Order: sequence, then structure tokens, then C-alpha cells
Amino acid sequence: MRFLLLLASLLISPLHAAERLNVVASFSILGDFVRNVGGDKINLTTLVGADSDVHVYTPAPSDAKRVADARLVIVNGLGLEGWLPRLVQSAGSKAQVVTASAGIAPLKLGSAADPHAWQSVLNAKIYVRDIADALAAADPDDADFFRVRAKAYLEKLETLDREVREAVGKIPLERRKVISTHDAFGYFAAEYGVQFIAPLGVSTETEPSARDIAGIIGQIRAQKIPAVFLENISDDRLIRRIAAETGSKVGGTLISDGLTGEKGSAPTYIDMVRHNIKALTSALDH
Repeated sequence: MRFLLLLASLLISPLHAAERLNVVASFSILGDFVRNVGGDKINLTTLVGADSDVHVYTPAPSDAKRVADARLVIVNGLGLEGWLPRLVQSAGSKAQVVTASAGIAPLKLGSAADPHAWQSVLNAKIYVRDIADALAAADPDDADFFRVRAKAYLEKLETLDREVREAVGKIPLERRKVISTHDAFGYFAAEYGVQFIAPLGVSTETEPSARDIAGIIGQIRAQKIPAVFLENISDDRLIRRIAAETGSKVGGTLISDGLTGEKGSAPTYIDMVRHNIKALTSALDH
């Protein structure tokens, strides 16, 4: 009898593993949300991995196979993954494409929708609910499993949202403004009341000119901006010059569009938000 039970377990286990839901997430932040909800009931592939830029990603041939094999392809939407519809089409995929930002009222970034909705933790909760609904619909047998995990993760996000509000609340109102060259924090600004000011004449794709630097320095002085987060200035001498001439602090790096590797400062979404709020508060709170 024991032998038959052992044999049955050996036969059942690989079958159950093969029945896991194949899910593709477009980039690392979504991948983290999906992993928290799906657990070991899914096989998850994340196309744009850690420390990579989803905006400018070029799909690899192996991505087409991953998409072709997927039951669900979970995307951010709001124009973030311009390369993805062509990938799904070329893969001949029958996968359901799930837009995890559905239900979020988009902000505008120029004439387009601002895709960085995850920068508000309240929006992150909407992503997680959308993902849980999609997983439950695709795999009804495990729906309760997904909902229990989603509930537990949503409680963590609720705590995280309170942490952000408490941290920002300790910053004097007149100091809640920074310069960042990356227009990725509109939702954070709208939700938590920290003003992100785009510097004059600086593109994220080019090194700033002397005139650009002079414009930034003038703007910082005029608006009494206490911290600068200039991700596109790679030369420390320029950063030190701006800080020295304005009295502003260099606030370090804000993580916006992708998680870091496991050994980095933000391997998960919750780590990312905590990293950013620590960088902001340490630069602004005195």
C-alpha cells in the first residue's frame, strides 16, 4: 500500500507542476506583484528584468516563445510597453493580455498618459487586485489561494502607504520639493504632496550643457529647492558644483521604473518605495 501511495505521489507531482499557470509579466515591478499573488501556483516569466529600462526594451527571440507559451500576459498599459503588442502578435500567442493598471485614473505627462502609476502605493493596490482577479479567472481551482495571498500582500501595502504618509508628514511643508530629471514621480507627488520640479532644459538622454547647469542652479535658488536628484548627471564634479553653488543636497538616486537585482537596494516593490522615501526624507527633513 505504501509503495502504491509513493508511486501515485511521484506520478501526480510532475503533473501538478506542469499544470501551473504560465504567466508573463512585462517588467520587474509587475513581476513582483504577480509573484506575491501567484506564489507557487504559477510559472512566472518577467520580460524586462532587474536594472533594465522597460521604456526602451528590445524583445529577444526567446521572449516570443515565452509569450507564445503563456496563458496570461500581464502589462502595465498606459503606453508604457510600446513594443509589446507587436511581440504578442509575432508570437502568435493566444494568451489573454491583462492590463494591471485598469481602474486607475491616469495623470497626463505632456499630451500622453503618465504610465508610472505604481509610484502611488494606493495605485499599487489596484494593480494587485486586477492581477488577483485575472489569475483567479484563469485558474478557478486556485482562486481562493490567489485571493488569500493578495489579501496578505494588500495588508503589507496598506502598512507601506501609512509609512510613506508618516515620513512625508515629518518634512516641513516648505521643504517638500525636489528636482528630478526623470518624469516618473507624478503619481507619488499627487498622492503624497512632495513637489517634483523638472529642471530647465535638461533631457534625460543627453549630458547637460553649461547653460543647462546655470538654468538648474538659478531655478534651485529661486524656488529654494532643498535637494536635487539628477540621475542623468554621471559626473560627480557637476553634482558637487550644483550642490556647492546652491546649498542644496544631492539626494542620491530615486528608483523609478524597475527593481534592482537581489543584492541591490530595491529587489522588491516594497523595498523600492522604502528606498525612495528614505532618500527623500534624509535629503529634505532638516
